[in-house]
Amino acid sequence: MRTPKLSTILLLAVIAALFFIPFLGRVHLFDWDEINFAECSREMLKLDDYTRIYVNFKPFWEKPPMFFWMQSLSMKIFGVNEFAARFPNAVCGIVTLIVLFVCGTRLYDRKFGILWALAFGGSLFPNMYFKSGIIDPWFNLFTFLALYYFILYHWKRNGFDKDDLNKKPVFYAVWSGIFMGLAILTKGQVALMVFLMVLGVYFFYNRFRIYFNWWHALLFLIVTALVTATWYGYETAKNGPWFITEFLKYQYRLFTTHDAGQEGFWGYHYVVLLIGCFPASLFAIPAFFKGRYTSKYDKDFKIWMILLFWVVTILFTIVQSRIIHYSSLAWFPVTFLAAYSFYKWDRKEMDYKKYVGVFTTILGAIIAIVLLAVTLIALNIKRLIPYVHDTFAQANMAADVHWSGLEGSVGILMVVTIIVGLIQLRKHAFIKAATAYFVGTGLVIFMAAAIIVPKVEKYSQAAAIEFFEQRQGEDCYVTCLGYWSYAPFFYTHKEKPTNPNSYEESWLLTGNIDKPAYFVTKVDRVNDYQQYSLKELYRKNGFVFLKREPVK
Repeated sequence: MRTPKLSTILLLAVIAALFFIPFLGRVHLFDWDEINFAECSREMLKLDDYTRIYVNFKPFWEKPPMFFWMQSLSMKIFGVNEFAARFPNAVCGIVTLIVLFVCGTRLYDRKFGILWALAFGGSLFPNMYFKSGIIDPWFNLFTFLALYYFILYHWKRNGFDKDDLNKKPVFYAVWSGIFMGLAILTKGQVALMVFLMVLGVYFFYNRFRIYFNWWHALLFLIVTALVTATWYGYETAKNGPWFITEFLKYQYRLFTTHDAGQEGFWGYHYVVLLIGCFPASLFAIPAFFKGRYTSKYDKDFKIWMILLFWVVTILFTIVQSRIIHYSSLAWFPVTFLAAYSFYKWDRKEMDYKKYVGVFTTILGAIIAIVLLAVTLIALNIKRLIPYVHDTFAQANMAADVHWSGLEGSVGILMVVTIIVGLIQLRKHAFIKAATAYFVGTGLVIFMAAAIIVPKVEKYSQAAAIEFFEQRQGEDCYVTCLGYWSYAPFFYTHKEKPTNPNSYEESWLLTGNIDKPAYFVTKVDRVNDYQQYSLKELYRKNGFVFLKREPVK
């Protein structure tokens, strides 16, 4: 296989770091997932227990520990803060772009490797998630690598025309198993489910011809099991099967109910991918159709990516809970197909379709208008308050946030990106067009993270989180009334409770409490708690802050 130059890899790593690391700690973590996961990692450190996950010092069996190990290590280095919570995914962003560059270079050439890395790093949600503190970026990378190495195994075993596969089939099978084990340790057995479904559909596509050795398949499963046993096995041997059993029950419930709180409509994930993976999503469309192939592996890898896309999107359309990041594994095939379109257009091996430029311009213009509208609305937000009938939203909008108008430059940059990209498309300068679209979109996200997101956050949760931060080091109870949030745990640096009654809201409100209790609620819900002996401290941005003194 073609070996990428180390100097190119290092340059790509530096560029990726410049895009993903700055401003990680500029804004508070967001409820629920970001704060939830960060709190699990904080408690991992606090309890010095790295095998069992806790949140609010109670067992949390919804996720395996891999990502929490990463976050807790980051917190050991950088402290318990937003930067540390998000840093593992910034690292994942750097690693992912390098992986895609290396894979693309080895599959085709250096140009394709750069295009694939550009498409992933320069699309909306793929880029944004590397600035987050959620699990999916690492899970997606491990799952993709498991499938990638299995494809290499298949090619080596079945004599595909990739003559530079210089390892034995067992080598690729073992690495596939290692990455599958890591994926399962990151988010659970859904990784193996998706993997096996893609293999099964490929088996059907190839008219039921066996393309793997059963002993190699067994070896793959053994390696996967050995990797996952570092947690599943150790936890069961140490503490018994209860925790693992609850984890598996939760995973099943997640697939069969609306347990995650979002039902969504039937085509939810296709809309999410179309908008969230812009602009790669639109440039990927032509590559879904038949084309002219230069080799057997050229056609085969494209088939694998298309199958991965359809398996992920159909599976999570069937699943009852529909959340944005559930279909995020599809970002790999979408960005591959986008890079494939540009690559084939440039080599004149696929006809350019004008509708792609038209649709990209339309959707890009809508995104630009939204970005410009955010600034325009923010500059006039207090004038809009009388037209909003939700009291909590009205109070949010009254927050004292300074907007200069320069924030609109983010939307203007999006406009420039679309114009420059379209001009290059019309000239059939496809590599320049790809660079304009993906680098431009990456810069838009970078600027939005720096100057828009921190200001928007002040309207939503900042007032409550600032109150929680003020309680750090104070011997007290802190909880929310009328809504759920993980922020009181993480942002107060909550200690392990010594009084089990403190978990009960009724005891905090009416019981014989032994230290002050602070409560945070919303302006549209505060009247529900008038019957309790609570002193109102103040109100800010839609939140009401209350206190109850110990009974003497």
